[in-house]
Amino acid sequence: MIGSRYVDGRVTVSNWPMSRLLVSYFGSWYARTITRMPVRDATGGFNCWRREVLLGLRLDRVRSNGYAFQIELKFRAWCKGFTFTEVPILFTERDSGDSKMSKKIVREAVWRVWWLKSQQIFRRL
Repeated sequence: MIGSRYVDGRVTVSNWPMSRLLVSYFGSWYARTITRMPVRDATGGFNCWRREVLLGLRLDRVRSNGYAFQIELKFRAWCKGFTFTEVPILFTERDSGDSKMSKKIVREAVWRVWWLKSQQIFRRL
């Protein structure tokens, strides 16, 4: 189950600057477009995984760091035939602490999506 910020044609995010919202929204769109994975919020981290899904994945083969990890885990589960249900959530930005978002994390996510797709094509996932 995926807690989705982008379901039913709505964006449910509070206290985010527009730039952060656009990076997140278009990051999910980009991942969905390249991979064809049927998930609206590919980058979100509010997920509930069934035990059998996690046991069915080769977690030792996960290579992503940063936000690409969220995309990779969902993609690997989808490639194994597991399905997702997205439920709407209201995401509110934290009151304290700093975001871990950086150019390096964005670059990794852009590259990793293509890497995942190539692994799927060559049946290496």
